[in-house]
Amino acid sequence: MLKLSQEGIQDFRAWAEAGVELPGFSRKEMLRVTEENPAWVHFGAGNIFRGFIAALQQTLLNTDPKQSGIVAVEGFDGEIIDRIYRPYDDLSLVVIMNPDGTLEKKVVGSISDGLIGDPARADDWAKLEGIFRKPSLQIVSFTITEKGYNLKRISGEYMADVAQDILAGPKQPRHIMSKVTALAYTRYKNGALPVAFVSMDNCSHNGEKLGGAVREIAQKWADNGLVEKAFLAYVNDPGKVTFPWTMIDKITPRPSEIIRAALADKGLVGMEILRTDKNTFIAPFVNTEGPQYLVIEEEFPNGRPPLEKAGVLFADRQTVDKAERMKVCTCLNPLHTALAVFGCLLGCELIADEMKDDNLKRLVEKIGYGEGLPVVVHPGILDPEDFLREVIEQRLPNPYIPDTPQRIATDTSQKVGIRFGETIKAYVESEALDPASLTCIPLVIAGWCRYLLGVDDKGREMPLSPDPSLESLRSYLSGVRLGEPESVGNCLRPILGNEELFGLNLYEVGLGEKIERYFKEMVSGENGVRGTLEKYLA
Repeated sequence: MLKLSQEGIQDFRAWAEAGVELPGFSRKEMLRVTEENPAWVHFGAGNIFRGFIAALQQTLLNTDPKQSGIVAVEGFDGEIIDRIYRPYDDLSLVVIMNPDGTLEKKVVGSISDGLIGDPARADDWAKLEGIFRKPSLQIVSFTITEKGYNLKRISGEYMADVAQDILAGPKQPRHIMSKVTALAYTRYKNGALPVAFVSMDNCSHNGEKLGGAVREIAQKWADNGLVEKAFLAYVNDPGKVTFPWTMIDKITPRPSEIIRAALADKGLVGMEILRTDKNTFIAPFVNTEGPQYLVIEEEFPNGRPPLEKAGVLFADRQTVDKAERMKVCTCLNPLHTALAVFGCLLGCELIADEMKDDNLKRLVEKIGYGEGLPVVVHPGILDPEDFLREVIEQRLPNPYIPDTPQRIATDTSQKVGIRFGETIKAYVESEALDPASLTCIPLVIAGWCRYLLGVDDKGREMPLSPDPSLESLRSYLSGVRLGEPESVGNCLRPILGNEELFGLNLYEVGLGEKIERYFKEMVSGENGVRGTLEKYLA
């Protein structure tokens, strides 16, 4: 019987017999170093953090015990800390699922503490404030999803929590960006100490989004006399505070029952999969793929750990931007979204299964090779065609990655502007390319609108994944009825013409009417989605 705990991992032989690699450093020493001189705080304590970022720091700790650990902070779903971190002494079991079916297993012990980032949890918040007062703090990183940086609703109004925070100031922040700004204020009040705030979320110009949100809240607080004007100067001074851009890539799906059972067969106990009240699927283990990429802009005013020794690529902003656009706008994320939308509509259960569908495989190949690669700018540090080939031929078809269309479909309204809008913009700006020539990207946008009806291609009610704009978007489609394409009318205009969604008005670039036509074909009746795909992908 193997138990994931600090005491449990002392039985080195038993873990080795189970094929599990253990940390190669003294956690006791790591905890001491981190308490005295914390260097890294990470917001977003979920699967991608544990399965990728924390594992990077473990690689450094295995060779240099003087490195600090990472303090993990969860600002959205406190159950992750209460039920997954603390009962397991902040240890995680990472399981890499290879395409040949083999599993690589290791215990990640580089997380020094798990904290709930909420002033209502007074002890945790006080500990967090204490860390931000430390001169040793170098990095505050984030995996909070793209919507975590949004301060406003799709209507342009501030969210309720943000509006309250703007009036109340830094003492009791509610929104995650207000919390981060309040902690930055703590650091400012204790000597205007330098630090890098590093978004590692899967979205374009992530550092710009993070920096914009923090600076906007700081500006409002300064305008309202709630903080000193000098604090605003502090968060705008790149010699003190930076917001590096990054590109991150590693598919980390929800924990799999198959992996849980495989671990149980090896004698591991307590590996149950949990679903929190906030709909987070999480377990003491993280199942993930092997390939991983992290490119970070080299902007760290207080220094940084030598993460290049763990495979991280450091570059200037222009190079990071090219790598990120290559991945997020062309070579992976648009393909994922396409599979998510149509997978839900066609009743697919796994992304890997969709790659066995001739229509869907042809769709992603045409989006990637045919419509995306022509506008990709080579980043220099990664080859776009090689990257795309690995995605289509190895990563997406991996049958052991239990990733679902429903998970990928989460928050699609927050993603379509980057995953498709940027490529459309590139066509608009190109002298040699015409956006009206696009077929597959408009098909996906039409498919997403069809998905919003909440009815699959067989006419059955279909659950929709969480999305902050779901209610407002669906309201535009309330009059559309399957089997009655004439009911569509002008209902798509508020969606396709919304520059907040796509970064441009799709009608003005010659795509709005095309998408409307595809949509009408998809709602023509049962199997309309399949028929439309077959028609345009022939």
